[in-house]
Amino acid sequence: MTIRDHQRQRTFFGHPIGLTNLFGVELWERFSFYGMLTILAYYLYYSVTDGGLGLPQSTATGIVGAYGGLVYLSTVLGGWVADRLLGMERTVFYGGVVVMIGHIALAVLPGLTGVGVGLVCVALGSGALKANASSLLGTLYDKGDARADGGFTLFYLGINLGAFIGPLITGLLQTHVGFHYGFGAAAIGMALGLAQYVAFRRNLGEHGRDVPNPLPRNAIGKTVSVMVAGLVVIGIAIALKLVTLANLSQVTTGVIVVASVVYFAVMLRSGHVTTEERVRVRAFIPLFIANAVFWSLFQQIFTVLAVYSDERMNWSIFGWTAPSSWIGSIEPVWIILLSPLFALLWTRLGNRAPTTPRKFAYGVIGMGLAFLCFVPLAGTTGKATPALLVMAIMAVFAVSELLLSPIGLSVTTKLAPEAFRAQMMALYFFSVGLGTALSGVLAGYYDSSREFAYFGILGVVAVAAGAVVFVISPWISRQMEGVH
Repeated sequence: MTIRDHQRQRTFFGHPIGLTNLFGVELWERFSFYGMLTILAYYLYYSVTDGGLGLPQSTATGIVGAYGGLVYLSTVLGGWVADRLLGMERTVFYGGVVVMIGHIALAVLPGLTGVGVGLVCVALGSGALKANASSLLGTLYDKGDARADGGFTLFYLGINLGAFIGPLITGLLQTHVGFHYGFGAAAIGMALGLAQYVAFRRNLGEHGRDVPNPLPRNAIGKTVSVMVAGLVVIGIAIALKLVTLANLSQVTTGVIVVASVVYFAVMLRSGHVTTEERVRVRAFIPLFIANAVFWSLFQQIFTVLAVYSDERMNWSIFGWTAPSSWIGSIEPVWIILLSPLFALLWTRLGNRAPTTPRKFAYGVIGMGLAFLCFVPLAGTTGKATPALLVMAIMAVFAVSELLLSPIGLSVTTKLAPEAFRAQMMALYFFSVGLGTALSGVLAGYYDSSREFAYFGILGVVAVAAGAVVFVISPWISRQMEGVH
């Protein structure tokens, strides 16, 4: 598309008008998702008298990590549905409907029944919506369009507005009237997102309405058989107690690793992928690994840091004690404040900005440094850590996230083979899912008496991983075949 064509387009702060619709639906989906996630661990391990289910704390944090991993694992199904059945635009809508049903189940069904039904629905719906909303945004920009990183950063602002507001509301509801009201608020949020998506659907034009690789009619039977077989295998594993609540995060981590290897192999061997596209997919592998390392630390906001917030933080504000779940709203505040600055920075720098691999390296190193900030706080007992101090550390989380996450979304759309656009985004979310599941595994090693070693070791490992990415970044850039 020429510069003149861009000028004729309706724009939103210089970006395609379709960004506004995707911004809104992602805001409300993240409102519902993070609003639910920040109170989920407490619901699982609080005693029955406090409104919870009374599970062991390590099991509860493991479930939260595994659930987050399964959300991102399900993006492959959402990508497949978009590429083979519905197209990205319709898959976003139906994914939102399934998310809303899941939150309703958590709100109205009691005990582990509500948890099981609700989390499965939210995982499947979020997987469908997340992979395709990001991919759909990518279609609004031509390859090489310098506005893309800025557009994804604004999109990320919408994500974090939802992530900020959701925990505030659900945390207050959980504290004052109970967990199920908090889950109900999440359902209402998703309903609002669907309403605005339908009302402004026209802003997307024809983007994402095509089905890139339609499923032939003669393949429907085979596809259904594979899905049924998968469900049978899962049922057998649960019946034989190979998969339990206690080991769910470890199993999820293993499944995502295997699925990721298989998915890379499928793309690299597909006849629908050109030689140039194949080289770009290979360049994505080290970025995939770096992303997983980053998220294995970042997603501990909802596992280890949720427990830390509940047991080690002083939430007293002018004599009023804020809900512990507000730990989930601190980092998004920094994202909201810094996102416009980063969007402006990348847009102004254009092709003079650091390369994508170096942005990834800086993000992983920053995340390691954020964990190291907790080391001087180790060794104290009780609720001794002031909330304001943790807020300052969360600023380091936010800068690291802005260096890596929206850039990761953007580069994935640029490196994606044409026949695997939505599914490539699903593969990106596999790396997020792998890190999220690992956050549940790592949470099993956390203990307040071992905080120095826990935060120190993980921080040093992340800094080292980021340094490796920085060293090999010139090689990665060459393999990206012209993608900045």
